[in-house]
Amino acid sequence: MTTATAVSLTDISRRVVRLQIITLVWMSVEAAASLGTAWHAHSPALFGFGGDSLIELLSAAVVLWRFRFHFEEARAARIAGALLFALTGLVVLTSVLNFIGYREAQRSLIGISILLSAAIAMPWLANQKRKLAVVTSSAALKADAAESALCGYMAWIALVGLAVNAVWGKSWADPAAALALTPLILREGWEALRTKRVCCRC
Repeated sequence: MTTATAVSLTDISRRVVRLQIITLVWMSVEAAASLGTAWHAHSPALFGFGGDSLIELLSAAVVLWRFRFHFEEARAARIAGALLFALTGLVVLTSVLNFIGYREAQRSLIGISILLSAAIAMPWLANQKRKLAVVTSSAALKADAAESALCGYMAWIALVGLAVNAVWGKSWADPAAALALTPLILREGWEALRTKRVCCRC
């Protein structure tokens, strides 16, 4: 490997680390705000979105360690997959309780703001990660980019549910949106469980 190539790869690794730090900060705020708002508004959609944000926070941390300290991510990914399956069960339970009238989802303008911000920010993060994943041939970073993109899709789905509830007062729209998120969460969990040992040139 030439000196120029080594310097180039080091610079790319630094870019990945910076991007993952941005992701960690964003996901920390997003998860805390979503779950806190979900608790007050009894919102299954926000609960599912916030729970998934916590798992994505773990994924971003694993990729950061991968590039910063050459950490092996497969085991952590499998743990994240198991947590996503558990999250799916909780989302379904919360949604069913809402449907049968145990708790009614409340309007949440704060929740709408959180989801709208995520719907805009996450596709940008996903695009940046995809570009660096191609350069580094990192399967871990590619998977993390896919999770960021998925987070953006989930934000739009949850946003529809909260918006319908806020504008037309249809409280059932919130748990319905939460249930619509569950196939995406399950798919993400399944992919994480199938994660194998990956390598990277950086």
